[in-house]
Amino acid sequence: MMDVTPESPEQTRKRLLRVMAHARVDLLPGGYTFVEFPLAQFPAHLVTNTACEALALVRDHAVWSALVPASASTKAEDRYVVACLHFAPDIPNSGFVGWLASEFKQQLGTGVFVICGHHAADGGVFDYWGIPESVAQQAVSLIHAMQARGRGAE
Repeated sequence: MMDVTPESPEQTRKRLLRVMAHARVDLLPGGYTFVEFPLAQFPAHLVTNTACEALALVRDHAVWSALVPASASTKAEDRYVVACLHFAPDIPNSGFVGWLASEFKQQLGTGVFVICGHHAADGGVFDYWGIPESVAQQAVSLIHAMQARGRGAE
C-alpha cells in the first residue's frame, strides 16, 4: 500500500533518514551487468543459465533486459555492484528512491539504477540498487553513514 500523506521537505528528510536507519542492506557478491534478447526469444532464453541467474527481467516494446552476474570479459563501465535494501514494514518509504538517488548524484557524482520487487514475508517492498563499480566503495560508505545519521536522529 502506498502512503499518501502531505509533509514538508524537512518532515520528508527525517522520515527517509528513519527509513534508511531501519533498512537491511545486503551487498550481493560479485559484479552485475545487463544482457538483452528479443521478445520472441523469451521462452527459449528462460531455460538458459542467463535467465536462471538473473536478478531481474524487464522489457520494453522490443527486448527483454536481464540483470545477471558479470563475466570476466564484461567491460568495467558495464559492471555494477548491487545492494539489496529491504525496508521495515511499519515505516512509509514513499520517495526513498528519488531521495537516495539524489544523494548519490550530489555526493558522489554518479547515477544509479533501481529495480523494485515485493516480498510480503520480508517487509514488503525491496530494492536492488545498481551502483557503478568505480564508485561502489564510496557508495557503500555513504549508505552506512546515512544509516548512522538516521539512527542518531531517533
